[in-house]
Amino acid sequence: MNWTHLGVAPDATHHITPSGAPAYSQRYDHVLKFHAPGLAPVSHGNQAWHITPDGAAAYAQRFTQTFGFYECLAAVVGADGAHHITPEGRQAYAKRYAWCGNFQGGRCVVRDSNSNYLHITSDGCPSYLERWCYAGDYRDGSAVVQAGDGRSTHIGLDGGVLHGRWYFDLDVFHKGYARARDSEGWTHIDTNGMPAYTRRFAAVEPFYNGQARVERFDGAIEVINESGTTIVEPRPPRRSEFAALSADMVGFWRTQTIAAAVHLGLIEALPATEAAIEEQCGLRPGSARRLLRALGELHLVTSQNSLWKLTPRGMFLRVSHPTTLADAALEYAGPFSRMWQELPDALRSSSNWSAPDVFGDVARDTSRREGHHRMLQSYALNDYHQVPGALGLRGDERIIDAGGGLGTLGRLLTEAYPSVLVTVIDRPEVVAQGKRGHPPLPRVAWRAADLFQPWGVKADAVLLSRVLHDWEDDSARRILSHTRDALPTGGRVFVIEMVLPPDGVAGSLCDLHLLMTTGGRERSVDEYERLLNAAGFTLQAIRPLAALPTILVGVAS
Repeated sequence: MNWTHLGVAPDATHHITPSGAPAYSQRYDHVLKFHAPGLAPVSHGNQAWHITPDGAAAYAQRFTQTFGFYECLAAVVGADGAHHITPEGRQAYAKRYAWCGNFQGGRCVVRDSNSNYLHITSDGCPSYLERWCYAGDYRDGSAVVQAGDGRSTHIGLDGGVLHGRWYFDLDVFHKGYARARDSEGWTHIDTNGMPAYTRRFAAVEPFYNGQARVERFDGAIEVINESGTTIVEPRPPRRSEFAALSADMVGFWRTQTIAAAVHLGLIEALPATEAAIEEQCGLRPGSARRLLRALGELHLVTSQNSLWKLTPRGMFLRVSHPTTLADAALEYAGPFSRMWQELPDALRSSSNWSAPDVFGDVARDTSRREGHHRMLQSYALNDYHQVPGALGLRGDERIIDAGGGLGTLGRLLTEAYPSVLVTVIDRPEVVAQGKRGHPPLPRVAWRAADLFQPWGVKADAVLLSRVLHDWEDDSARRILSHTRDALPTGGRVFVIEMVLPPDGVAGSLCDLHLLMTTGGRERSVDEYERLLNAAGFTLQAIRPLAALPTILVGVAS
């Protein structure tokens, strides 16, 4: 019987001929289709094996799972792990893995016992030394791999990176192009890793005979050519640009609604009924329902049997939450909103606008000070968990965390490196709050100092985490100059910032926010490198993280 003519029965318990007749009398719990050299995986009870077209077992061995043959090897799972077998049921190699894929182009992706992905050859040996957080199958000599920072690139058969470009998501090459997603959206890249055109989309399909189907962000479907030009538009936009722009313009509705819920104490009153909230928060009749429904539209609260409660997202607005955003809600709706109203003056050449002294204003406002620095602490707790491991310290360094706020990053460092010594430098009122809000740590010291004056302390490394972006270039250079004075030759500075991409517009709204609140700016890698060079540093490494920040490593020359 020709196995290529056999299919899987609708109930997947056996195989059938083209006419629908059973190919054999046996029945199994589950079967998969036949693959060359004419064997199909089957399972019955807690055992699995392969059969020939007449339903007979291809070999005597039994496994817990079996899969199809690819390039004459099949992945199987036994009590000792996953590996590959030959058509005769013999093991192809002695090594066992936590998971095995299928061979494609002489390579197979596997996952080891440490949850790392790699590719192996048919003898079970690794194809290269590198290990990845994820890896895909090879096609035409290249495969997609994902690094620890969550970004992906292409590698060749020897494991070497092919083009050095990294993307948030990536597909294998198909007819010279691969689907790729960067901070702006989906695009196609060529074999050099470069975008084939400037446009970005919500979704793209692979090119087929010179054209690809794509979905725009407004929901429209286009067919484009390899230069990104529209050929046809099979589906018009599902969202009007008028409505989208209008929604953007009323973003302050959301900001003020969230802040009102925090300010009125509604968040702390939940779970509760509308009547109980009105009484506890002192609201007018019917007001609780109106505000709660608006919060529901923002997915912050939900109602069941007249009882309103916070969603997982809404829980971040509780003051007691470890990474509370309650203080951020009040800052954005209050002082920050007022600052943004002066944006036209800040941009106009004829204006006498000057950047506010936000740090001085916060220091002078005792009612605002505590919340403002709790807000910064929440963002630090959310964004900095990967930072200590990405620094690559020996573990015994003296570290200065300059502008370290309430010491969040310093504490994370001492947890990751039990022998490091950290000195947190910040304004006197911030240091006082940091000391007061946390139990003393034996390897974290505090120093009240002005970053624009000599610090009076030496170290092996300095952290500048979201510090330089608060200042224009001249002020940033002054801070880096004092950083250099605190370090020996060869000492390192770790600049931890959101980095603007070399192409695209991601981060530009944050850039405007810094302009209006501190007079600072977001920067590209090239701009940070110029600042480092001017202060006596050489940019040694760039380490993007899966979270928002990137670590730029400068070495004191």
